Amino acid sequence: MTTRHVTVGVDGTLIAVRALDRAAEEAVLRGALLDIVYAVPDLDEAGPVLASAAARVHERHPGLPVTTSAFEGGPVQALVQHGRDAELTVVGTRGLGGVAGLLFGSVSLRLAARTRGPLLVVRGNHRSARRGGVLLGMEGDADADAAAYAFAEAARRGVRLSVLDAAASRHPAPAPPAPSHADRARDDAVVRVPTEQAAPRRAVAGLRQRYPQVEVVLHTFDSGRVHSLLEATREAAVVVVGAHGHPHRIGPRPGPVTAVLLHHSHCPVAIV
Repeated sequence: MTTRHVTVGVDGTLIAVRALDRAAEEAVLRGALLDIVYAVPDLDEAGPVLASAAARVHERHPGLPVTTSAFEGGPVQALVQHGRDAELTVVGTRGLGGVAGLLFGSVSLRLAARTRGPLLVVRGNHRSARRGGVLLGMEGDADADAAAYAFAEAARRGVRLSVLDAAASRHPAPAPPAPSHADRARDDAVVRVPTEQAAPRRAVAGLRQRYPQVEVVLHTFDSGRVHSLLEATREAAVVVVGAHGHPHRIGPRPGPVTAVLLHHSHCPVAIV
């Protein structure tokens, strides 16, 4: 498929419906076609689910072009094939099987490792793509692709981009003496306070020049970053992170920050 498109996997479950709704909104934002994919052992099983999904999209977005595809085989192969040239591939996290299975199951793990473009994982209650800002979690200058995606998303939506940068990875501090209980309580409060005028990474600095219309707020965390990132997802339309894979017997696993987000984020997670 060479037409600009957003690909979404469905399987008839509630979370797949939420992923479908978000994928339709993303397609509208991009002016792209929505490609709905259902992987099944028997193609005869796919008709009702695909028809229901298409009808839902047409009712909510009458002018959005939609295609439906039944794929005889595994969901990973289906979405890799259909999402090869997609602007975005969308899946849910808690289905009863198929492409909407939990991301830490073998299906979605392999999908995350094999998709060429951005993967949007919809978890929790569906939130409109038009509500909230864009949140970028950076672990290093290697996250340039994730940063570029986040800036483009903020520009597309006309919203603020909040960048949470892991300062500890750049300037690791020596281990301090063991604190008292009172010191721990005080320090725990202190480390969660961001430095909003932090020096941006090179990738962010260059993108600010490319997207002057995007309002950017920089936060650098020396500690407590994951907690702060999770809290920030409460008000975001999407959180964007780089794909930091770690070897595993069934294929690359997400990095620790991405893993926490996939379990606990309050908004969809875009893995770039």
